This record gives sequence, C-alpha cells and structure tokens, in this order.
Amino acid sequence: MVEKNITSSDKYKSIILVFLMIIGLGIIYLFQGGNYFLDLDNKERVRPGLPAPNFTLSGLDGEVVNLTDYKGKVVFLNIWATWCPPCREEMPSMQKLYNELKGEDFEILAVSIDTLGAKAVAPFMNKFNLTFPALLDTKGSIQGIYGTTGIPESYIIDREGIVVEKVIGAKDWSSPEVIDMMQNLIQKPLSDK
Repeated sequence: MVEKNITSSDKYKSIILVFLMIIGLGIIYLFQGGNYFLDLDNKERVRPGLPAPNFTLSGLDGEVVNLTDYKGKVVFLNIWATWCPPCREEMPSMQKLYNELKGEDFEILAVSIDTLGAKAVAPFMNKFNLTFPALLDTKGSIQGIYGTTGIPESYIIDREGIVVEKVIGAKDWSSPEVIDMMQNLIQKPLSDK
C-alpha cells in the first residue's frame, strides 16, 4: 500500500479547481437563459395586488383603446389567439359572462395575439357569435407588458385598476361563483384617493 503525502499546495489546487468548476457551471447556466437574478431590466411580474399595466391597442372596430379608459369599471382582460384550443373552449363562457353583466360597470377586453389581426379575429368572433370587444395585438406586445407565459391568460382588474386575480388556462367564466365575484367587485365602492 502506497501512502501519499498531501501537501498544503495540493489542497489549494483542489480548492481552486472546485471554485473554477463552480464558476464554469454558473457561466453555462447564464448562457442558457437562467440569468433571472442578474436581469437588471426585469420588471416585477403582474400579479394580484399590483396595478394593471396600461396598454394601447386597436379594436376590431378600429377604435383605439387604453386600459386606463376603463378606470371605474371592473375589467376582465383575456389574452388569447384564434388557433389556441383552450382559448376557443372558454370563449362561450366569456360571452355568457358578458351578457350577464352587460350594462354594469364591467367590460371584457379580449386581446388577440394573432399575427393576422382582423383577418383571423373577425371571422372567429362572427363564427362563435362573440360580441365583447376584441383588441388586436399583432406584435404580441401585451405578452411583454404582462409577462405572460402562455395563452389563455386572464386578469381580473378592479375598479381602482388593481389586479385582483390572474388565471392561467381556460376556465368556465359563466359559473355562479365567477358571476358573484364580478358583481361583488362591481358593487365595491371606489376609494377616496
């Protein structure tokens, strides 16, 4: 059996080697997109309790819409596309919700990220008899503003402009629980700010 005499120089070399391996792995991690903690431009993601970021988009009717135009109303913001199966699945329930709350301080803003814009959205809205406002975002800017991870994503925004709920994926928006929640938000008085 051969005994090896480990010197302090060998210990330092081992420590330096481990340190360099950790740095190398860190660099690989950063180059693969895992640089969240170093992203100085990273905005806080939209979540309940934060103000809903404003945006400006054109509707199917050609009218320019700003989210701030709806302050004082409960806004159901839905980000979707015509080619998205879960989006198509939830659209009829959104229409039922819209019919139920039409005329109250409530609005649906359905932002389509279809690159073909009105060419894709108008026939879709007609085919499914959808009458709530559809906004066109052919460049997908809303996804950057709201930090969405997929579609559909929906945001319930109260009359003060604060996000109350964020829902990822399809949902039955015409359920009694959802309608009650929306009516409670509509009836909640505005603050005296």
